[in-house]
Amino acid sequence: MKYVQSILAKCSTRIGFLILLISCFWAKTMLAYFVDFKLGVTNPFQFIIVVINPLATTFLLVGIALYFKKSRTFYPIAIIIDILNTVLLYLNVIYFREFTDFMTVSTMTGYSKVNQGLSGSSIALTNFHDVFYWIDLVVIIALLVTKKIKIDHRPLNRRIGLAVTSFSLLFFAINLSLGEMDRPQLLTRTFDRTYIVKYLGLDAFTVYDGLKSQHNNDLRATATKSELDDVLKFTHSHYAKPNKKYYGFIAKGKNVIILHLESFQQFLIGKKINGKEVTPFLNKLYKSKSSYSFRNFFHQVGQGKTSDAENMLETSTYGLPQGSLFAQLGSDNTFQAAPAILKQRRNYTSAVFHGNVASFWNRNNVYKEMGYQYFFDASYYDTSGDRSMGYGLKDKLLFRDSVKYLQNLQQPFYAKYITVTNHFPYDLDKEDTSPNFKTTDTGDDVVDNYFVTAHYLDQSIHEFYRYLKKTGLLKNSMIVLYGDHYGISDSENKNLAKALGKNPDDWTDYDNAQLQRVPLIINLPGTKHGYVSNKYAGEIDVLPTLMHLLGISTKRYVQFGTDIFSKQHDQVVAFRNQDWVSPSFTSVSGDIYSNKTGQLMKLTKRQKKQVDKDKARVDKELSLSDSLNEKNLLRFYHPKGFETVDPRKYNYANGYQKEREIADKRGKKSTSLYSKRGNTIKDYVTNAPEIHHKSTDSNRIKITNPDASNNDSSR
Repeated sequence: MKYVQSILAKCSTRIGFLILLISCFWAKTMLAYFVDFKLGVTNPFQFIIVVINPLATTFLLVGIALYFKKSRTFYPIAIIIDILNTVLLYLNVIYFREFTDFMTVSTMTGYSKVNQGLSGSSIALTNFHDVFYWIDLVVIIALLVTKKIKIDHRPLNRRIGLAVTSFSLLFFAINLSLGEMDRPQLLTRTFDRTYIVKYLGLDAFTVYDGLKSQHNNDLRATATKSELDDVLKFTHSHYAKPNKKYYGFIAKGKNVIILHLESFQQFLIGKKINGKEVTPFLNKLYKSKSSYSFRNFFHQVGQGKTSDAENMLETSTYGLPQGSLFAQLGSDNTFQAAPAILKQRRNYTSAVFHGNVASFWNRNNVYKEMGYQYFFDASYYDTSGDRSMGYGLKDKLLFRDSVKYLQNLQQPFYAKYITVTNHFPYDLDKEDTSPNFKTTDTGDDVVDNYFVTAHYLDQSIHEFYRYLKKTGLLKNSMIVLYGDHYGISDSENKNLAKALGKNPDDWTDYDNAQLQRVPLIINLPGTKHGYVSNKYAGEIDVLPTLMHLLGISTKRYVQFGTDIFSKQHDQVVAFRNQDWVSPSFTSVSGDIYSNKTGQLMKLTKRQKKQVDKDKARVDKELSLSDSLNEKNLLRFYHPKGFETVDPRKYNYANGYQKEREIADKRGKKSTSLYSKRGNTIKDYVTNAPEIHHKSTDSNRIKITNPDASNNDSSR
């Protein structure tokens, strides 16, 4: 008891109180470092750096309170600084659990554009030990209120504040020197954000990242047309000529339906659990002679995840190295995207069907910049009660309820469906699960539930295909199905290994890289010469591939991908973190693995020459794409026949009424399915139990349409 009283007495001085705050925050940071973050500490020297790196910035920040003499100012400022620092730490903990990465300033500033629908996922990402991130603040405030820790009214000389600031800066310089000793060019190379946190701490990383972000903003403001020359030189030399066998012969004039398979990884294709196929319909489609499927197709997303995948699919340019291009730059960026190209070259109608709010990932603004004519977001559907999950309307209901709008699109159309049910944390209401499908028992709920929601997604697509076939849309369409990004993060992969029949103890970074495969299926009903290709490709390659299938040359546009069917297709697939994979090699953090053995390689001179060449090309491609988007260089480029999109021409309110007005205006010349066959809603059959449920006032997501003063009443 005397010991406790002694500690409380010391904490009743200003210096003692600050030491208490600093000590508690240091302890919380250690909890994050060694329990939640994966910093890759490999030796005692790194361990020492990790232990000391929070101290300099914490002393510096909390020490600001020393410059205030009055106690009524000193204590609130010290506590507020500690709370803000704790918020930053905890947000990174949550973010790391989902993305295995740290929050950048770009991510933070774009949070308002992605926060809709995140609450369900955030709750699932919490752990029992999270209470320790906050309990110290509760206890300290309680001790102050109960006067167990007494307020010290004695002012301190400001020299003490200067001394603490000086000590903090000196200590940080020592910390930086130690980091540079273990990792030369730590700040100039920035190979991995984890290194900055490991050597300098989370606060230092945030400040460093903020300075870099400001630098990028300055670059965008001062960019000139001449900076586009290197980009054009690369994309023109990298262009792959279309394969005459496929160019415009099998898909020209057809509708294009993009099925965006949320978090869907390649290993699901053909996977059986307890004797049952996880995705029986997709398996059949994958192997069908009417499909061109790719077993070595990789996602290439960064922190923007789904939005990065969409950007690559629509523009054949990469997402940003930090944050989401959609959220950070999409509101005023210049795009040469698929909807605009197809409208201007072939008079396609374009639409997106998505059961989440329009503002998620800033889509309501980005789609206008891309030239999408319609965006049927959550405001167009009944998402009440159990019809939606945390990220939007359940997939079976999305496909069914979108028929009202799909059948009224003028043909040919370019329509994209963004599914959401197979999204982390892979929750599904019991009534939506299949009684005949029993999932794995790995002991990891994320892994086990992943197969359940993937099975549900497969059923959803099967129902949609039945509708397409019954209404005749199937034979007049090219359906493109692709997985947007990983579903099981690297932190869960060892638990996944059990379900894949592999030994978790033998799991390596090479295995993580191979799991970045996602399916790509280009289904062309009526075609009888489809096959499963072994070619290596990525999401960056989809746009030029589809354009060439439709008979549209892409040579005039700025695209970093190449036509997968072309004999000149580049099979080196770049990942957003500068890792890469090719038919022969896999590069992870500079280590080279053999794709034949899965083992680290000792390169011959010839192999090293090829690896160096591939790495240089990957680095250059990513750098040029970043320059293009960060500086908005496409505003200076006007290819023949392409008119820059004016987003002011688009408004996503009252979409259904606009469709009907166009059909009425065209009369007998209307090409919509509705005009040709009448109402086809009755042709859609689903076993979704929610169609029998009454609408309620409750909703799992917040429904808004930014383009409407009131929610669209067309549903």
